[in-house]
Amino acid sequence: MKREYIQIRCSIYEKKLLKNRAAKAGISLSEYLRSTAFQKNIIERITQEQLECYQQLVQYKNNFSRISNMFKKSNPKLAEEVKHLAEEIRNHLKNFRK
Repeated sequence: MKREYIQIRCSIYEKKLLKNRAAKAGISLSEYLRSTAFQKNIIERITQEQLECYQQLVQYKNNFSRISNMFKKSNPKLAEEVKHLAEEIRNHLKNFRK
């Protein structure tokens, strides 16, 4: 049960920034401040738009991999470039998960 109050002073800009970060994390301002004070890792929630972009990148990666396999025998250089592009997308997707 949380009954104690702590008051802090900050500028209007800092307050808006803190509220924005708490909203992105999907938690209250109080919970955000407690979490940062106790050095907890705070993860922002994924928006619907970000999720759609992620799904689209997955589809692109799959399509480029298929194209690479299709050109493997007839044009190895093109197949290698397309495969490299698919790998770049894959690496971005790995970073997105973090």
